[in-house]
Amino acid sequence: MQKPQLLVPVIDTSNGSLVHPAYFLLVGIPGLGPTIHFWLAFPLCFLYALATLGNLTIVLIIRMERCLHEPMYLFLAMLSTIDIVLSSITMPKMASLFLMGIQEIEFNVCLAQMFCIHALSAMESAVLLAMAFDRFVAICHPLRHASVLTGPTVAKIGLAALTRGFVFFFPLPFILKRLSYCRTRTVTHSFCLHQDIMKLSCTDTRVNVVYGLFIILSVMGVDSLFIGFSYILILWAVLELSSPGAALKAFNTCISHLCAVLVFYVPLIGLSVVHRLGGPTSLLHVVMANTYLLLPPVVNPLVYGAKTKEIRSIVLRVFSQGSK
Repeated sequence: MQKPQLLVPVIDTSNGSLVHPAYFLLVGIPGLGPTIHFWLAFPLCFLYALATLGNLTIVLIIRMERCLHEPMYLFLAMLSTIDIVLSSITMPKMASLFLMGIQEIEFNVCLAQMFCIHALSAMESAVLLAMAFDRFVAICHPLRHASVLTGPTVAKIGLAALTRGFVFFFPLPFILKRLSYCRTRTVTHSFCLHQDIMKLSCTDTRVNVVYGLFIILSVMGVDSLFIGFSYILILWAVLELSSPGAALKAFNTCISHLCAVLVFYVPLIGLSVVHRLGGPTSLLHVVMANTYLLLPPVVNPLVYGAKTKEIRSIVLRVFSQGSK
């Protein structure tokens, strides 16, 4: 039986034909055999179920309880919605890879997954910035909080986060399609990332490198700087409070958000650094990428559920009523 053609010429250019593979091959975790991958699928499925259940619970609670229709909780609902979509885009394919050894992912499907991962990450970064701004106004200008962060303003911020993530990352699939892929088809992650796909090209990738660096700096880089600046101002305002108890209470409202920021940005910065250092993709790259994508959807609902009194009390009330 004749094997299917794996490399497909798609466009004739002045320099020849662009060559795209019919599909890429996902590796999972390099160096681990199919048996270890199989057993890793079960904790992965558990994490996916935990992330989906936790984030969906937060979204439903905030939607049903009118007392939670405040900026902080509305931003949290946006964050949880993004985490649900992000984990649903990556984890099921990873589970099929680990559980059944299905490595193939079609070329266009891989590009679509890559776009969704990067765009949703940018949206999550924007929501984390909005949450930092909410905490800044609530602590530094409490009397103006209700007038500054109104319902329409929160909706506009959410729309701006959605639009920015889409606009900045929409060109990525197209600048990857302008490349030829005549090297290996192996993507050394469990999902598709721009840096990984770009490395498989045998043509000039300077446009991809420059644009990728531009968007990471102008989106996540700018967001992280503004978040850091917001917390400097918050810390300054907290230290000026005369009562230690009031200062601790004010800063305690930021703990959950600080945890979410660290869980998101530390793996993201680490992943960007190890990719920019060059060299072949290593186990470190894979671990950082998996941590960057899998950790926030699981950790965020746990942290907010444990540290936010209003959400915790509602969850306990629902479970206590269900046990009667």
